[in-house]
Amino acid sequence: MTEDDLILHLFCLVDDELTSAGLTNVRQRGPSPTLSDAEVLTIELAGAALGLAHDADLFSYFRRHHARAFPGLRSIHRTSFIRQAAALWRVKQALHARLAGRLCPGPAAWLVDSLPLPTCRFSRAHYARRYYGQADYGYDHADRRVFFGFRLHLRTSLDGVILAARLTPARAGEPVVVPELNPPPGSVGVGDRGYWSPALADLLAAAGVRFHAPFQSKRQDPDPARARRLARLRVRVETTQGQLTERYGAKRLKTKDVWHLEGRLWRAVLCHTALCHLCRQAGLPTLSHAKLLAA
Repeated sequence: MTEDDLILHLFCLVDDELTSAGLTNVRQRGPSPTLSDAEVLTIELAGAALGLAHDADLFSYFRRHHARAFPGLRSIHRTSFIRQAAALWRVKQALHARLAGRLCPGPAAWLVDSLPLPTCRFSRAHYARRYYGQADYGYDHADRRVFFGFRLHLRTSLDGVILAARLTPARAGEPVVVPELNPPPGSVGVGDRGYWSPALADLLAAAGVRFHAPFQSKRQDPDPARARRLARLRVRVETTQGQLTERYGAKRLKTKDVWHLEGRLWRAVLCHTALCHLCRQAGLPTLSHAKLLAA
């Protein structure tokens, strides 16, 4: 799929979803923007798919190479584009919910995990002013070190489609956040050892959700075979996290406040879900984003 094909497919998808959801005019006052919301969202998603994680790089690239497709880029300032894109984060959430519901209709099995998002080096955390009072210390089990920042909690389908996402301070306990990801009644969830909590399992069971996680200590696990079976199921959520990190630059986002951080994270989540949708349309496995863009 060429860049022009990608932009065309994404614009048609975004414009159709905005029209179906009645989100074509979300402003209550003020003048109409130079670029339509569908155009801004298409530029954001296509840029994220191409690996352009920073707003300045994204804006200059599309202004240089795709100004004919988006003529408004010639007359708009970069800061206006960035503000409009950041202000659409609620619209991105609504579009993501529609696409995720279409890819995975009805209650089904799901996976849950969290992605550490460091905001600065650990040695500078005590002096950092960015995200003051919002970011916090947490432990990254993959790197086996303490970090300062946030966690992006994800609930995905068994084939890797992101169903729900939640940004929290790094210290927030993983079991505490699971109910905030809105698991549907009648579904079955799987987590890793960090999610082992009888209280969480009872809370979800009361809502009609079955949740499974291996015992928190690997050495004292009374059922290692069950833990291995659950670990095999969780491969897809780790693949999704890897794509958000490597292709969509979730850990390279440098913003001045949580509002802009939320907007850029939802850009990455929506882009991932939109490409999953395009992969399904092309007859490819859901997470074959690289094959889709290379075709």
